[in-house]
Amino acid sequence: MTFAAPTLDLDRPAGSPLRPLVDPFARPITYLRVSVTDRCDFRCVYCMAEHMAFLPKADLLTLEELDRLCSAFVTRGVRKLRLTGGEPLVRRGIMTLVGSLSRHLKTGALEELTLTTNGSQLPKYARELADHGVKRINVSLDTLDPDKFRAITRWGEVDKVIAGIDAAQAAGLHVKINAVALKGVNEDELGGLIAWAHGRGMDITVIEVMPLGDIGEDRLTQYLPLSMVRARLAERFSFEDLDHSSGGPARYVRVKETGGRLGFITPMTHNFCESCNRVRVTCTGTLYMCLGQEDAADLRSPLRTSEANDALYTAIDEAILRKPKGHDFVIDRRHKRPALSRHMSVTGG
Repeated sequence: MTFAAPTLDLDRPAGSPLRPLVDPFARPITYLRVSVTDRCDFRCVYCMAEHMAFLPKADLLTLEELDRLCSAFVTRGVRKLRLTGGEPLVRRGIMTLVGSLSRHLKTGALEELTLTTNGSQLPKYARELADHGVKRINVSLDTLDPDKFRAITRWGEVDKVIAGIDAAQAAGLHVKINAVALKGVNEDELGGLIAWAHGRGMDITVIEVMPLGDIGEDRLTQYLPLSMVRARLAERFSFEDLDHSSGGPARYVRVKETGGRLGFITPMTHNFCESCNRVRVTCTGTLYMCLGQEDAADLRSPLRTSEANDALYTAIDEAILRKPKGHDFVIDRRHKRPALSRHMSVTGG
């Protein structure tokens, strides 16, 4: 499957350069995370319900529409583009999209094209990703224990993910591990997981559970504050604070015993919004200016009602002007409800 890629300035009015995207708090928007599908071949207990109802195909943006949408954001100053899901590599024809978007790397308009994956499809796609200019990827991996892995993902196999990591590293991709801290599940393993990742030359980031969507689980039983995680890890490791940034919300330290980098993402215990440069687009073309807020903008309609991008740019501009200062993540302890009704797989991981 192939399609013609639009040029970056296809609909730029003559003599009217397009402004970069800047939110009401003077934060430049340079990072776009795009969900290409809400589907996944896992059902992780902190992300999805076991029996998910997925979106009908007609509601999803086509690959051509995803390309056009991403290119519009690149035109407006986005320098980093991350493909997410669901699991992005289960989207049919995904490499066609990756290959088309890679043209922005070649022109220098885009600094980085990357993705977040559960790793299951990497044996099939790692080499092709590298050939398209992808330099690094994030792989979600919460445990190395096969039984716990199956329990967390509901039907995944850790050996297949490890094989995917092997394939990615063999292809020359830099891999960063993302691990969600789960109370009573993997908290005793995080030190070993860090040592394992660093032993393979991989950075690792530990993430607090985010209260998104009804997953059929009690959030309070899952939630483990990273302040407690860090204090416990400090009994084993020595940390040196770093200024390093991968473009996301993680705060990094150097683990002196391993020499590797360790990140902490704390949406619950520490608001990381002061320097937020990110927005998210779902696979249906809904733009969320903040992961932790419900306010959103429809970009699918302007995509489908006009071949020109004027209406699309207007919709994006109006949305960015509503970007809030920060999120409002909280677990409703009284009613045990998520902060937001939508699932992480819908918004994009």
